[in-house]
Amino acid sequence: MTDDQGWTDVSYNEKGRLVQGTFKTTELDKMAASGLRFDRFYAAAPVCSPTRGSCLTGRHPFRYGVTLYGKPLKLEEKTIAQALVAAGYKTGHFGKWHLNGKSGAGKPIDKEDPLNPGAFGFQAWFSVSNFFDANCTFSREGTPVGTKGDGSDVIVAEALKWIDSLGVKGSGTPFFAVVWFGSPHSPYKPVAEDLKAAGGKDGELGEIAGVDRAMGTLRKGLRDRGLADNTMLWFNSDNGRPGDNTPLKGGKGGLNEGGIRVPGICEWPSRVKPGRTAVPVVTSDFYPTILEAAGVAMPKDKPQPIDGISLMPLLDGKMSERPAPIGFMNGNGTALSDNRYKLVVVSKSKQLYDLIEDLGERKDLSAEKPDVVAMMSKVLDDWTASVRKSQEGADYRK
Repeated sequence: MTDDQGWTDVSYNEKGRLVQGTFKTTELDKMAASGLRFDRFYAAAPVCSPTRGSCLTGRHPFRYGVTLYGKPLKLEEKTIAQALVAAGYKTGHFGKWHLNGKSGAGKPIDKEDPLNPGAFGFQAWFSVSNFFDANCTFSREGTPVGTKGDGSDVIVAEALKWIDSLGVKGSGTPFFAVVWFGSPHSPYKPVAEDLKAAGGKDGELGEIAGVDRAMGTLRKGLRDRGLADNTMLWFNSDNGRPGDNTPLKGGKGGLNEGGIRVPGICEWPSRVKPGRTAVPVVTSDFYPTILEAAGVAMPKDKPQPIDGISLMPLLDGKMSERPAPIGFMNGNGTALSDNRYKLVVVSKSKQLYDLIEDLGERKDLSAEKPDVVAMMSKVLDDWTASVRKSQEGADYRK
C-alpha cells in the first residue's frame, strides 16, 4: 500500500494524469496487465490511519475510533494477522505503521510501545510510525536500524529477506506480509535517480518512480523464489492524493471520488485471470477475502460487525455486481456507494451522482431521482446507526 497515491497516479489508467506524460509506472502497468485491475477500488477513508485500520480489521475505522490520521488502533480489535497466526501463518509488517497514535514524520517504534505491530499479530516487523523517505531509521522489533537508499527499496528488500528466513522458497510454508510504503507522501524527497526518471522536477513523481521500481523488485523476487503463482499479491493506496485528482472531484480528506478512489490490483497467477472490473471494492474487504482464500474460518472471538465482504467470487469471475453498498464516513459527512449511484450527505444536504455516467460527480441527480435518494438514505441511515453503536462500545461488551 502506498501513501497518498491518487487514482490518477498510474500510467495504466487511461484517464489518469500520467498517461499523456513521458514518465510511466512500467512495473505497475505490468502488474495491472497480468492481474485483475479494479477501476473502482476504494480506501475505506480519505486519510491514512483509518484506511490502514480497515485493512487489518475488515471494519470501518469510525467503529473503533480511528477517525483521523494519527489515531490509535484499539487493542480490543482483532486483526487479520492474529487470525492467520492462529492458523499457522508466519506474519510480517514492513514500512509505515501509523496505528500507534503517533503523529509527525516517521520514527522507529519502541519495543515497549503497547501498540506496536507485534501487539496486533505481526511476529516480525521492520517499521516506522509514519511516512518516510530515503536514509531512514526503522525499528526491527524495537531495535533501531539505520538504512541507506530509497525507503521503498529498503522495505521490499527486508520483506524478501524475511521470506527467505522462513525457508519458504518453492515450498508451501504459508506467510502473510504487509508492505506499506511511505511514498509518495510529502515532503517529496526522492533519490536523485528517481527524480531524474520522473523528469527532474516533480518530487512526488520521483517518489512514485521509487515505489514502481520496488514493486517490480517484489514481483520478481516472488518469481525467483518460485512463489509468485500461488501468492495473492495486492497493490493499492491508502487515500487520494492531496490537490488535483482530475477527472475525479476532490482529494485527500474528502468523500468525493478524488479522496477515496485509489489504484487497486490483485495478482494471483494460479487463480486470478488477467482483466479489469468496475465492481466496487474497498480496503475493508481484505480481511474476509484473504481469510477465505487461505481457508481460515472467521475467528469465534471476533464478535464485531464486519463491513467488508469476501471478494473471492469476484476474483473467480463469478461476481458482476457488489451485493451490498459501501458506506463511508468522515468528520464532515457520510456517503454510500453502490454499483451505479453514490449518495453524499453533508449536514442536511444530499447529493446523488451516477458514477457510471458522471465520473467527476458534476451533476447532482437528487431532485430527478428522489426514489433512489430515499432508498439509499435508508441503507445509509441503518449503517450509520450501526457505526454509532460500535462507537458507544457495543462491539466489546461481553
